[in-house]
Amino acid sequence: MASAEEEEIKTFRDLQNEVILAGLCGKCGGCVSFCSADQLHALEMGEDELPRYTDEEKCLTCGICYMICPVTQDLDAEVQSRFGWEPPIGAHEAIASARAKDDQVRRVATDGGVVTALLMYLLDKHLIDAAIVSRRGSAFSREPMIATTREDLITAAGSHFAGSSHLEELGDRYTTYSPTMSAVRSLQSQYLRHVAMVGTPCQIRTVRKMQTLGILPAHLISYTIGLFCMENFSFDALAREKLEGKLHIDFEDIDKLNIKDDVIISLADGTTIRVPFEDVDDVARPACLACTDFSNEYADLSAGGLGSPDGYTTILMRTEKGSQLYSEALRQGYIEQAEFADPADLASEKTKMMAKVFAFARRKRERGEARLRDALSV
Repeated sequence: MASAEEEEIKTFRDLQNEVILAGLCGKCGGCVSFCSADQLHALEMGEDELPRYTDEEKCLTCGICYMICPVTQDLDAEVQSRFGWEPPIGAHEAIASARAKDDQVRRVATDGGVVTALLMYLLDKHLIDAAIVSRRGSAFSREPMIATTREDLITAAGSHFAGSSHLEELGDRYTTYSPTMSAVRSLQSQYLRHVAMVGTPCQIRTVRKMQTLGILPAHLISYTIGLFCMENFSFDALAREKLEGKLHIDFEDIDKLNIKDDVIISLADGTTIRVPFEDVDDVARPACLACTDFSNEYADLSAGGLGSPDGYTTILMRTEKGSQLYSEALRQGYIEQAEFADPADLASEKTKMMAKVFAFARRKRERGEARLRDALSV
């Protein structure tokens, strides 16, 4: 007979009932990749990209799959305590608007290229051995990569750092989501000791849960740079056709997507189209609509275009480590801040930037909480 303690452990069966069947699974693959029973092949990703049992009898019922899922809340108190989370958007020490000083970075990057510049600084100063980023494969593909050189970072620049960039074609299905967690797992087989990770809120949250539980190889991730993220998109060929008709564009002509106050579509001919979120919410990934974190509340630094002028990145410094990274990269000429002749103008702009971040964070939290209530009431 199971003890009371054993009965309290939630297993993959609970994850199926509470997350997967409720339509809240983000298909990140963390539960499969980092399950302690992985080598026993108890779990796998199905053809529908959702995790499932391969052989339930091989499950060790350890509960790790349930606890590290970004949707579940079992570890919230522990993670919040360990990483200094404060309401309403997590810990934050300062906000700034900046851009990379390197012209090559600015030409290829999104929103000023600050994320790329920070990673270059970390590599150049031997503070990291590699960075987990995402690179563009083709006009409709994106894949996670482990960058170990400046050239790797240039290749990846602009393809994922905006939070929603190029589309990944999976058969007749399209998605802007990149499965970065698969790259985290591969760190176990490489001789890397210090790694930076760029990720969406759900990805950074999963890593923080892993670090709280001491799950390998999360201890190798020394720096986390989080992307502002309202939503990513996923749709089939029919939905694509409808969206093309609605927006009067051909997806083959899309050069990149970016998100600021709305969805910004840049076409190959230089045309820019701005689309309200309401017009694309019907192709947003269901898990994104239930997510409550816009500003990447557990990262060392959060980054995105929201609140900054074109060509600049908004940077939210959250931890002492993140603040030090930003300050040193600024001091050593990897990045430069937006200039204001009057200190009062600078203070005013920072207030406006923070107000926008708060407004978007509140908007996403309210939407996510409403979607969660709906899912749990079914």
